[in-house]
Amino acid sequence: MSILYTAKTTTTGGRNGQSRSDDHRLDIKLSLPGSSGTGTNPEQLFAAGWSACFIGAMGRAAQEIGITLPADTSVAAEVDLGNDVEEGFFLQARLNVSLPGLEHAVAQSLVDRAHQICPYSKATRGNIQAVVAAI
Repeated sequence: MSILYTAKTTTTGGRNGQSRSDDHRLDIKLSLPGSSGTGTNPEQLFAAGWSACFIGAMGRAAQEIGITLPADTSVAAEVDLGNDVEEGFFLQARLNVSLPGLEHAVAQSLVDRAHQICPYSKATRGNIQAVVAAI
């Protein structure tokens, strides 16, 4: 096992605060989801990170079977923050994957394989409800 990269951030103020990375590439304001604040929120950041990583995992899956991802491949990620009376706060997600020009069966096969190898998918598997589908 080898560590390929370590992200380092410091956040102050929680959901109404600010988050900065040690390399100064990330410097963002945070706001509560649905509020009138000017910042983003952790759910949006998670959706962006997971969708970007998922495209990389699909690229790896495509290499495995000897095809190239379409240039206009996209992942529309939706991350819900919910509250259950009995269980408390929870996340759930949907990744809707567009692979223009690929047969649906091939596209879904790539999506399924990517869901097995994507680090975000692995981290969430069994922890949150996630639906991942080629559209």
